[in-house]
Amino acid sequence: MAAVGTLNDEALKRKERLKALREKRNVQNDNTDQDEPGNSTTEKERLPRPTFRSYKPEHDSLKEQAKPAAQASDITMSIKDQLDAGKTDHVVSEVDLDKLAPRKPDWDLKRDVSKKLEKLERRTQRAIAELIRERLKASQEDLASMVSVGAEQNRMEAGDED
Repeated sequence: MAAVGTLNDEALKRKERLKALREKRNVQNDNTDQDEPGNSTTEKERLPRPTFRSYKPEHDSLKEQAKPAAQASDITMSIKDQLDAGKTDHVVSEVDLDKLAPRKPDWDLKRDVSKKLEKLERRTQRAIAELIRERLKASQEDLASMVSVGAEQNRMEAGDED
């Protein structure tokens, strides 16, 4: 409950400070008006004056502040100049067919995957070489006999396919 009392006290202090600031500002405004005797501005002159662009006021005193209607400019000459500039006298004689031909829909995928495929190709070649070495060690035979066995198998497979 003590908090409510302190809040009320704070609010009263704030009100007093604001009141003092207002009085100080009013005193300063009065001093500036008295210091400048040539400045006899009234409240009407301080307010901004409206300018009427698309509205035509009915009251006589406001008609002075209305702006005249804008006149449309003639654009036919500028359009003719633009049309003349757009006409070309030269005709393209050579057309690069590579630029006109549409690309395959998967060209970007092939481009992005090509680096990865190169790595995989190298790894595949290494793995094949290792397998051949392991087979040679396992059979303890020379390379010529293994090649001849592989060639015979290829011939048999080719004969089965025919």
